[in-house]
Amino acid sequence: MKKFLKIFLPILFVSILCYFGFQIFSKIQHKKEVAENIKTLPKFEYQNINGGYFTNSNLKANTSKLFVYYNSECDFCNEEAKMIKENKDKFNSTQIIFISFEAIEKIKQFAKIHQLDSYDNINFLCDSKVTFATTFDVKSMPCILLYDKDNNLIEKIKGQTKAETLIKKLGITN
Repeated sequence: MKKFLKIFLPILFVSILCYFGFQIFSKIQHKKEVAENIKTLPKFEYQNINGGYFTNSNLKANTSKLFVYYNSECDFCNEEAKMIKENKDKFNSTQIIFISFEAIEKIKQFAKIHQLDSYDNINFLCDSKVTFATTFDVKSMPCILLYDKDNNLIEKIKGQTKAETLIKKLGITN
C-alpha cells in the first residue's frame, strides 16, 4: 500500500499542477484573442429601443465612439449616465452607445430617467443574446470602450470613470 501511495500521490500532484497550468494558459490565450479582436470595432447587431436593429453600419463616420455596457440597477452605471448627461455638450462630437442585456422597457426607462433619450448622438441598445460581454470580455459594470473615428480601440475601462477622463482620452476639445 505504501508503494502505491508513493507512486500515486506524485502522479496526482503533477496531474493537478498540469490541469491548473492548462487552465491558466487557456485564460491567458482567451484574453489575448479578445484583446486582438477588439483592437478594431468588431461586427455587431443589437436591437434598439424602437424595435429596429443597430449595427456597425449605423455608426457615424469620422466620429469617436463611446460604448457603455451597463445595468439599470447598478449605482455606478447610473452615476456614469448622470455624468454623461451633465457633460452632454462636450460629447456632441462623439457617438455614445449604451448597451444592456435588460428588457427593452427597462432600457427605455433608464434612458428617460437620465434624460438621454432625445439626443441624436446617443443610442440605447438591447443585448438580448448577451454577446457583448463575451465579445468584449466584460466582467464588471459599467464597462466603457472608447473607439476613435477610425473605429480603433483607444481604451477599455472597467468601472465608473469621470467625464473629464473620457473627454481627455477621446481627445475632445471644446
